[in-house]
Amino acid sequence: MSIKFKRMIINLALIITAFTIQNCVFPLIPFLSSSPNLLLILTFSFGFIQGQRAGMGYGVLAGLLLDLFYSGPFGFYTLFYIYVGYINGICTKYYYEEYITLPLILSVINELAYNMYIYVFRFLIRGRLNLFYYFRHLMLPEIIFTVVTTLFLYRLILYINQKLKEFESRRDTTIV
Repeated sequence: MSIKFKRMIINLALIITAFTIQNCVFPLIPFLSSSPNLLLILTFSFGFIQGQRAGMGYGVLAGLLLDLFYSGPFGFYTLFYIYVGYINGICTKYYYEEYITLPLILSVINELAYNMYIYVFRFLIRGRLNLFYYFRHLMLPEIIFTVVTTLFLYRLILYINQKLKEFESRRDTTIV
């Protein structure tokens, strides 16, 4: 089995697990007024670590899962997640494993862009113009939760990526 295929299977399992936790577990926790956007964290992390193509591919998968789960126009979430994967894939040239500041900044920017996308196309179009209320009660708590979760989840993704690279390098050295 090739390393790319293993990487895709592991990342697919991560996305499905994150989708399940985000949509089936977090809503059942009564004290959470908002929850971290795990799919957004995974999509921008895959784009940031692995490049534009991987980010877009995982963005399609995450967006399709959300489009199938929520009602509304099909492709609404997919379009946004593709852009997130692509734009964060551009930042791959600034990727360093021990550098956590840029992923946290990207997390804030992505979450802010996601919430503004939702606000404009779900609320503003219906005439709900109170952006300050939406920002204070919905956007800000979700941004904070997502950034804190990014600290842990990004490290997990880096660890998995590092182990896959080690496995690949061991496999390359054994072939003569």
